[in-house]
Amino acid sequence: MSSPSKTTGQKDSAMGSLKENVGKTFGASNMAQRGREQHAHGEAEIQAAKAKGYAEGTTDRMVGKKDSVVGAVTGDTTQQTAGNARQEKGERKQEWNQ
Repeated sequence: MSSPSKTTGQKDSAMGSLKENVGKTFGASNMAQRGREQHAHGEAEIQAAKAKGYAEGTTDRMVGKKDSVVGAVTGDTTQQTAGNARQEKGERKQEWNQ
């Protein structure tokens, strides 16, 4: 199984909605049901991708903070700067995946 993807989830959600509406319009209950299922699957994939991205952001924030502190304590400005950058990256990932 591949990693969850927001793009794939959005595509499935939209296609499912379209199928559901077409099915309802033309009285094709089977098509409408398949559309509802595809829409739900797409929404679930979007949420899974967001959860994965948020968790990755948390890891980046924590490791970045650790590297920043270690760099500050040891006087290694390169490590401190890299840690700050990774922490910032993690914060952005979390914001994008709320």
